[in-house]
Formats: sequence, C-alpha cells, structure tokens
Amino acid sequence: MKDYDYLNFKYKICLHKAYFDQGRSITSDVRYFIILFGTWSVMEKIPLSLTLFLLVGYLIFCYFFGWWWLNKGWYEAGVEVSNKRNRFVKEMRKLYKR
Repeated sequence: MKDYDYLNFKYKICLHKAYFDQGRSITSDVRYFIILFGTWSVMEKIPLSLTLFLLVGYLIFCYFFGWWWLNKGWYEAGVEVSNKRNRFVKEMRKLYKR
C-alpha cells in the first residue's frame, strides 16, 4: 500500500511540474520583458522588489496558464497540428483507413 501512495505522490508532483512547464514554454517571451525591466530598474535606481513581484506573478501565471492549456484540450490541438505535417502519421492514417 505504501508503494501506491509513493507513486501517487510522484504522479502529482510530475503533473504540477507539467502544468508549470507548459505555461512557461508558451509564454517564454515574457521573461525577456522581465529581464529588460529588471535591468532598467537597476539603472534607474528603482527597488528590485517590483521586478521580483513581476517575476513571482509571472511564475504563478505560468502554472495556471499551463493548467488551462492542458485541461481544455489545447495541447491535443497543438499535437494534431504538428501531425498534419508528419509523414509517418499521414502514412499510418492511410494504412488504418483501409
């Protein structure tokens, strides 16, 4: 019974990591804005706490956006779009239509 609980815990950790990673990969361009803002705030003597606030907000947004992306079917839609150009998938679909 303990093995199941342990695997369940590992599954939950990996699932939450997938939410975060998916959101971060889709919104990766936002990090450049945060870097530029942090650099500008140092040059203008603005406290870095504002940059850290933006960073934490961005990380939280990544998690929830990744959750939404994976649970609302957008991930599957993206995979299907990439399958439209995949020769192997085209051949397999032709084979199984027969």
